Amino acid sequence: MEGMTLRTAFTELFSLQHPIALAPMGEASGGELAAAVSNGGGLGLIGGGRCDWGWIDRQLEIVVGATDQPWGIGFQSWATKPVTVERAVERRPAAVMLSFGDPRPLVEPIRRAGAALLIQVVDLDEARQAMDVGADVIIAQGTEAGGHGGRRSTLPFVPAVVDLAAPTPVLAAGGIADGRGVAAALALGAAGALVGTRFLVTPEALIDPSAMKAIIEAGGEDTYRSRVSDIARGAPWPARYPARTIGNAFFDQWHGREHELAADETARQEYRDAVARGEPLETVWASEAIDLITTMTPAADLVAALAAEAEQALARAGR
Repeated sequence: MEGMTLRTAFTELFSLQHPIALAPMGEASGGELAAAVSNGGGLGLIGGGRCDWGWIDRQLEIVVGATDQPWGIGFQSWATKPVTVERAVERRPAAVMLSFGDPRPLVEPIRRAGAALLIQVVDLDEARQAMDVGADVIIAQGTEAGGHGGRRSTLPFVPAVVDLAAPTPVLAAGGIADGRGVAAALALGAAGALVGTRFLVTPEALIDPSAMKAIIEAGGEDTYRSRVSDIARGAPWPARYPARTIGNAFFDQWHGREHELAADETARQEYRDAVARGEPLETVWASEAIDLITTMTPAADLVAALAAEAEQALARAGR
């Protein structure tokens, strides 16, 4: 059974050792982290996010120089222009992932480049749309995920998408931070797991040490979904994708009062000034699974550990 357990349609598609992908977290999943995950046998994805092209280009240069394994890049559909995708695919990524919003305007350059099209969905309507545009892999993201997302829970949502999308491979995302979560994804019929927050606590992640410390020290109950962060930062995210963050004094004060905050320019300016001064009000995107994140681990080692734990969990369940 050793080594055979975790072969799936997803590992076959990219010739991967392990059915694990790095979530393309904007500004955090850079070229070094993506390369480390790919070198560890998973699929590393750079987080294109809403970053400027200069940043994206630097990260692409890093990943191309640091791995000869398959890697990819992810974009937010609502915020990305086709020209950005066209420039990115010139670097020959194995995969391009689109999330949040209508993917259709961005599909053509991905297809032309011969990259695999990965589409993340947060509800069944989005899953049907992903099927219609011919996604090669669909990522079913549950509300437990850190950062932006929808309101379906991973456990019931993933098998619903698996059934709808068959035979297209589905990855589970949202609240997966150890090998037991990867095993659960496979048990639900997914072909692998997309893991985000757990990879933030690695030396390769591009986040502030204070954010890593917050993720290690906080628990799942300290996280919740709201639009406070987007409104406070003036980020024009679609309202249907609130963000899961670790609470802080400012977020707790305005949670449930987003409309008031949107109308209160003074409060928003005070927030931006406080962040600029380095006060601990900065947004820390984090999954509900942060109870399971207790140590900093190099990303390639983490991929291997997640896969080994998943095999053990499946073997235990099989007994």
